[in-house]
Amino acid sequence: MDDVLICGAGVAGSTLAYWLARNGLKVTVVERAQGMRSSGNPVDVRGPALPVVEAMGVVGRLRDVATRTKRVRLIGGDGHRIATVGLPAANGDEFEIPRSDLVTELYEAARGEAEFLFDDTIVELCQDEHGVDVTFDRAAPRRFDFVIGADGLHSAVRRLAFGPERAFVRPTGIYVATTSFGEPVDHPEDVLLHNTPGRLVAIHPCRDEGGVAFIFRARLDGVDYRDTARHKQIVTTTYDDVGWRVPALLQRLRDAEDVFFDAVSVVDLPSWSRGRIALVGDAASCVSLLGEGSSLAIAGAHTLATALTAASSAGFGRYEVEHRARVVPKQRAVKLAAAMLVPKTKVGLAARNLAARAWPWGL
Repeated sequence: MDDVLICGAGVAGSTLAYWLARNGLKVTVVERAQGMRSSGNPVDVRGPALPVVEAMGVVGRLRDVATRTKRVRLIGGDGHRIATVGLPAANGDEFEIPRSDLVTELYEAARGEAEFLFDDTIVELCQDEHGVDVTFDRAAPRRFDFVIGADGLHSAVRRLAFGPERAFVRPTGIYVATTSFGEPVDHPEDVLLHNTPGRLVAIHPCRDEGGVAFIFRARLDGVDYRDTARHKQIVTTTYDDVGWRVPALLQRLRDAEDVFFDAVSVVDLPSWSRGRIALVGDAASCVSLLGEGSSLAIAGAHTLATALTAASSAGFGRYEVEHRARVVPKQRAVKLAAAMLVPKTKVGLAARNLAARAWPWGL
């Protein structure tokens, strides 16, 4: 029986753990965090991810906690409605769910199938033709047949096995900060968007309480993605002259304990595997801004589990060919998504608003 280590207990890691264990492999998952985080944007479950979560038996519970979002409303500085865009998938098979709920349900499905090590990470990898020796920060060293990095944009596995982050991660110049709204929103079926040039604030309904996202263009150097105090300072400074409901939302951000902050980036590697080590999810091919990264992570994890089970390390190539075909078009769309969500100029913003009124689902 092959012994597999997965680094990361998020969407890709938990999905992969479930399917590898179900396919007869021995699975261990190591996760840096002490538990599951509660913040993060709502994400879509759609396309090739749907049959995967259905087969895992979690789709019913996921639908139970899905958002009820039906429309996107563009809001001016004085609170007036600029445009309303209906969401075409609001009544379809796909659904939107808070990322924290998705991660929790996938973890609950996987935790009875695999060993989970929280509050730990990998600090060294040494592989030969027969396996990989792993040194952990806290746990005793162990040897595995395969190691999979499912540890996100700032992947430790990618850094240790493939090279430094700067070689593979291309920032787009856009940053995202999110936190919970703290109470139910007053528009439970609407996403509210307010823009100024280079800046966006979004209020999103997320079941019992809403979420707020600050998405903005900036040139930031040397920001530690774990330095929450610095993140709050950056967002506050960036939005300190914005009206609408932003002053109150900034106060919520400053008071929040769980804040997600990161650069919107594209991950581009020539190969997703090296010997007995491979990458999946954002560690391999980050897709940002459109909420599709989670669906791609689920589909990619299932594809990897199937290929690895069938063909051992030779399956890495099969997985990559199949999943790159899904990912590449989405990565190419990031620039367009950024232009629509966060226009740089007043002219660009006016053009976006005019286009929104003419979109097929505009109301």
